[in-house]
Amino acid sequence: MISTAKNSSFTKTRDMGYIAVFAVLIAICSWISIPTVVPFTLQTFGVFLAVGVLGGRRGTMAVLIYILLGCVGIPVFAGFSGGIGILAGQTGGYIAGFLFSALVMWGIERIFGSGKWILPVSMILGLLVCYAVGTAWFMAVYGANTGAVGLGTVLGWCVIPFIIPDLAKIALACIMTWRLTPVLKNL
Repeated sequence: MISTAKNSSFTKTRDMGYIAVFAVLIAICSWISIPTVVPFTLQTFGVFLAVGVLGGRRGTMAVLIYILLGCVGIPVFAGFSGGIGILAGQTGGYIAGFLFSALVMWGIERIFGSGKWILPVSMILGLLVCYAVGTAWFMAVYGANTGAVGLGTVLGWCVIPFIIPDLAKIALACIMTWRLTPVLKNL
């Protein structure tokens, strides 16, 4: 009975450590900006890697903690920014969309398991949900502050330039997940 309590305590402590490490990893990924015609960060890569490696429950917790850290003002968002104003801004919906991406991936994991080819499908569906949440938020905030803007225009600004980089991040997150998961299970 005592050893079971110790194992449970150890497991909870290990889980909290993994969640914290991946929340920090997402923050570090948000600070890495790839200079292209339209610069992009590695935030989505961090989100996908967290959920892929940690699984739905722990990965979603890492994403939630990352967002909460940013909301209280810790500069974990892109450009070393933080604060509720960033989340309430035009592109804040994409940050909130990370949580919805993680929830979608978790739901798919619960329904279909964690098979090798389920992972990239769940990441792509999670990305689409992130795009939908972020685009709707952008249109609402932009419309309230500047004036109405069409869906095609917003997709041209906020989604289309990021599709190829995001698919590359998904591919990298899948490869790293497939390689890291067996290693972490042995720790």
